[in-house]
Amino acid sequence: MADPSADGVRVACPLFQEEGSGSIPTSALSLVFREAPLGMVIDLNRLWHSRLPKVESSNVLRCTNRAWWVAEFDGIYYASAIWTSPTAGNLPQKEWFELRRLAIAPDAPKNTATRMIGWMTRQIRATFPDVTRLISYQDCDVHKGTIYRAAGWTPTAVSKDHRNRGLRSGRVRNMSQTTATKQRWELDIR
Repeated sequence: MADPSADGVRVACPLFQEEGSGSIPTSALSLVFREAPLGMVIDLNRLWHSRLPKVESSNVLRCTNRAWWVAEFDGIYYASAIWTSPTAGNLPQKEWFELRRLAIAPDAPKNTATRMIGWMTRQIRATFPDVTRLISYQDCDVHKGTIYRAAGWTPTAVSKDHRNRGLRSGRVRNMSQTTATKQRWELDIR
């Protein structure tokens, strides 16, 4: 049974929505990517993320670089993404940008994630002139890295205990974070 609150969260403009066509996207090429309110993006992540549904807005807003986007079709959201400066304090904070969460609806068209990553890469190039490298971490217990490989990213470092990678001294890690092995993926954009 579907979560009744999920349909409300997925509606792009509930106050102004006219009756939609009821059609569903048959291709990722039909999706439109844009910014949305952070709270909405966090709610969508909660609905769809496979392992880490919880995101605190304060953890996003305190970062030097930050951005969030959604994929939409006919007034309904199909994907959400949150980017920030790297969570690891030993990585370049202004030159690198980390894809912290990418969440895709189960009814999203095939290749939504890869198409959205490509669009976001172009958007970051245009909007963040100091960013030279994109990174993301794949949870090896549940994902194979297919979307990153398809988008031209390169697998680099592997971390066995992701909770403590490069943390600044005194920083407390949320214990709800997964301890699974992580594969870091990177893409140089300049």
